[in-house]
Parts: sequence; structure tokens; C-alpha cells
Amino acid sequence: MTTLPTWMRRALFATAGMNIVGAALFAPPARALRAVAGFPQGEHPLYLATVSMFVLLFGLGYLWAAAAGRADRLFITLAAVGKLSFFALLAWFWAVGALSARAPLVGTGDLVFGILFVVWLYGTRAEVPAAQLLRGRADQAPVASQPR
Repeated sequence: MTTLPTWMRRALFATAGMNIVGAALFAPPARALRAVAGFPQGEHPLYLATVSMFVLLFGLGYLWAAAAGRADRLFITLAAVGKLSFFALLAWFWAVGALSARAPLVGTGDLVFGILFVVWLYGTRAEVPAAQLLRGRADQAPVASQPR
């Protein structure tokens, strides 16, 4: 676990709120909310409920990490990939005419948070060089001459 700087904690609190609200957007009865956001209605309630559940679970994970003041790099990596992928999907489906322009605009928050997460990940690269991990010597301190 890595201790989070204040700006990252604030970003996680904000994206937690965004995800918790976003989970409501994907809830099966939220047809009107999806229409306002420019999202399609969905086919079967099971798929909408599944998406809603995962969005909510990640939102609760962001809330926990922000409140705890620390996070695992793997969790933030998955968060960054998920947020950037969601925005890319919205932009792609808008570009091919399957979604209105409102959809990628609604997803802009995911783009911003995804970028912030990547910035944090880049700034907190692992202390153990990859070559040391590959040789199975992660328990040893990095050699001073090895770049980090």
C-alpha cells in the first residue's frame, strides 16, 4: 500500500461520489436518467444491474482508499484503465453514430480521473527495479547504480 498525497485523496473522494451516482444511472429502473445522459436503454435488466453493481463497488473502493489515505497500485491501475476505457468506449460509439454527443460529455469526468490516476501511478513507480523482480530478488534493496 502506498500513502496518498492530499490531491489524490481528493480525487478519489470525488470519483467515489461520481461512481456512486453513476451506479444509479445504470440501475435498471433509471430509464429517464440514461436518456438524459445520452446512453442507450439496455436490453435485459441483468446486464444493467451487473454494470451498476461494478460501478458501485469501484466507487466504494475509491471511497475506502480515500478515507484510509492509502491505496494499492494495482487497484489504482485497474481504476485508471477502467475509467479511460469507459471514456474511449463512449467516444467510439459516439464517433460511429451509436450514441449522442451527450454520452462522451457525461463521461469526461472518467477521462479526467483516469488521467489523474495515471499521473499518480507514474509518480509512484515501484521502488524495486523490474530486472530485480524478474531475477526473483525483490527482497533485496535496489543497487544504487540501478536507475529507478
